[in-house]
Amino acid sequence: MITRRRFSRHSLTAVGALSLAACAAAPRPAAPSSGAFRHGVASGDPLADRVVLWTRISTEADPVPVRWWIAADEGFQRIVNAGEVSALAVRDHTVKVDVVGLEPGRTYHYRFAALGEESPVGRTRTTPVATVSRVRFAVASCANHPFGYFNAYARIAARPDLDAVLHLGDYYYEYAPGTYGDGDEFDRVPSPAKEVVTLDEYRQRHAQYKSDPDLQEAHRVHPWITVWDDHETADNSFRDGAGNHDPENGEGAWADRKAAAVRAYHEWMPIREQSAVGGRIYRSFRFGDLVDLLMLDTRLHGRTAILADRNDTVGLADPTRTILGPDQQAWLAEELRASQRRRTAWRVLGQQCMFGQLVDDERLILNADQWDGYPFSRDAVLDQLAAESIRDNVVLTGDIHSSWALDIARDPFTPEYNADTGRGSLAVEMVTPAVSSPSPFIGEEDVLERERRTMERPHIHWVEFRSRGYVVVDVTPERAQGEWWLLDGVDQRGAAERLAATLATERGRNHLVKG
Repeated sequence: MITRRRFSRHSLTAVGALSLAACAAAPRPAAPSSGAFRHGVASGDPLADRVVLWTRISTEADPVPVRWWIAADEGFQRIVNAGEVSALAVRDHTVKVDVVGLEPGRTYHYRFAALGEESPVGRTRTTPVATVSRVRFAVASCANHPFGYFNAYARIAARPDLDAVLHLGDYYYEYAPGTYGDGDEFDRVPSPAKEVVTLDEYRQRHAQYKSDPDLQEAHRVHPWITVWDDHETADNSFRDGAGNHDPENGEGAWADRKAAAVRAYHEWMPIREQSAVGGRIYRSFRFGDLVDLLMLDTRLHGRTAILADRNDTVGLADPTRTILGPDQQAWLAEELRASQRRRTAWRVLGQQCMFGQLVDDERLILNADQWDGYPFSRDAVLDQLAAESIRDNVVLTGDIHSSWALDIARDPFTPEYNADTGRGSLAVEMVTPAVSSPSPFIGEEDVLERERRTMERPHIHWVEFRSRGYVVVDVTPERAQGEWWLLDGVDQRGAAERLAATLATERGRNHLVKG
């Protein structure tokens, strides 16, 4: 099977006209290495009347009383809710509060206090209701600590106009030092110094990542909405196993490892856990009449085994193979249907693996780990969009460590799809590059040629294979636009960014064009 790191041997690809735009970021303040709040604060899963607040208390004491406050102003003169919870050793001293009684579309400030110390002041925002004129998301994925600094997070933190950060997975990596980056050059060696397998090891890896000052700052100033990809458990994971799990080599049963990873994720992330009962993480968010955001789990919930051979035509033709599982597929269908009934302007799907077709010159799929490897799951979504005339659909994707913008047609290589007008397209897809994980094309002299050849595919309108960064998705009633902000590098903290491309789809068209 073609993994992300082997993808460059088989791919094609395209050129992105770069428009330079940017200023150097000021270095982030160092995260505290001591004290009660050394892992910062975070908020997430915002709704119109509530939001989840998170922190961790660094202590051996058990239990620890933790006070919290949320206010309508940064000076905490207008406190709207407050309370006390306990940080418990059984939850690795992490604390989450689902704060209710808030007003829609409002910015709030929050803080914690414990062991005689106060946390940094966090900023968060509830979702709007009724008529909404604009929503802006930052979209990120694939942050590998040993490969360099999290400059993308620093840039996201510096943006005051975001409604939320969408993280599409690979928030951290499970590997041992030297397996996929060693970190020596940047003093970012993975901790613990082994592949993480147990609950305590997953907790330690979370703690290391949340010690990063740029990640802490992005969490502090924006609410996050997250889903996991594979590396939060193990590479190429699915419901019943993973490519990077060996039960015969001291790694135990997959069910135990998966449960440990899921538990640590729920402890350390600002996610509403009642939406994740039994490991379920797929869920939805409404931003008034403008956006219905549907966050999917294409990894752990229902995905069946990944094909070992991308040319396995028998396996590809098996209708029982699924990337979502039957219950999540049914949930997605009803969410799309309900969104259409409400006449919400846009449906945005946040998910992990590339949805659009990625094939070679002979029309053979290049990566069976993507939706290409689960054609019946993709057909079920596209069949519904076509049969029920559900338009204005935007798919947001991570995972592949590169930037892509494409139309989603049932078969983009037939006359039913017109690349110039978008006729036959049922959705558009915007793929965010990695925060710091390396491109599959790093070091290749012909990368520009690969980009050019990829963009010869009719449905692929723009790609960039060289840079890390993130995407800003800007949605209005008239159009949904993606801005690809790419970094000069991750080998130094504070690298400059540039606006590499802007592509948008107008309402009613399902077709990306360059801005």
